[in-house]
Amino acid sequence: MDRREFLARSACLMAGSLFGLSGISKAFAIEKDNTLTGFSPPRVALIIDDIGFSETHARQFLSLNTPITFSILPRLERSQDLAFEIHEHGHEIMLHQPMEPYNPDLDPGPGALYSGFSGDEITGIMEENIRAIPFAVGMNNHMGSKFTECKKEVGDALGVVNRTGLFFVDSLTTNHSMAYRTAKKLHMAASYRDRFLDNIPDEKVIYFQLNNLIKYAITYGHAIGIGHPYTETAKAIGRSLGNFEKLGVSLVYVSKVLTLRNSAIEKGVSTSGSHDFT
Repeated sequence: MDRREFLARSACLMAGSLFGLSGISKAFAIEKDNTLTGFSPPRVALIIDDIGFSETHARQFLSLNTPITFSILPRLERSQDLAFEIHEHGHEIMLHQPMEPYNPDLDPGPGALYSGFSGDEITGIMEENIRAIPFAVGMNNHMGSKFTECKKEVGDALGVVNRTGLFFVDSLTTNHSMAYRTAKKLHMAASYRDRFLDNIPDEKVIYFQLNNLIKYAITYGHAIGIGHPYTETAKAIGRSLGNFEKLGVSLVYVSKVLTLRNSAIEKGVSTSGSHDFT
């Protein structure tokens, strides 16, 4: 056993003690991913959605000085300025594309896609929104529990994303989403989130969810978590940074996890467990 393998095994055993992983097999589950990545550490990508309303809220996450992918809503007053500021800090940027929810009382915001829109309507909106977010390299959905269940409309939207060369992350706001499956049929670079971090915007709860995300990454090799620009979320991430370091789990941009996950899928390695939809 060389030094890197020893460190990887030690990290898994420590995680088993901290998080209650059952059995040696789960403690060493990361070795499945190691066969693909050369004993590289587990990776976690954090996406912060709903950027564009407030510079102050976004800057809480910039001050953490750790890789975070920022997903920016289109057509808001501060969206473009924040895209430039986030890019200047070297972080990854995505378009946070508004889509129709099932609850008609929820407004997804300007530039939203709705079921029943024609292909030309969807194309025009998507192209304008992509142009509106400088430096965007990917897209994920904002809301969209209704829209992402509409196969044709989702296909039209993802067709634009694909032609533009962006990757896609399915936020999985519904367990009936067609988005990720459609993206794979289009042979796109695509993935999906594994955990929402702050459905309950309480620092202790978010910290617990971050620890669950670490456990998930140790089990499967990589994980994607989505949070929002709450002060509680920024504080919980800051508190968690020591846990990531102690357990040998690297924080990376979502494009890195997407690359690893797609490589694993091509090689027939399991990359996912259960997902929350609340």
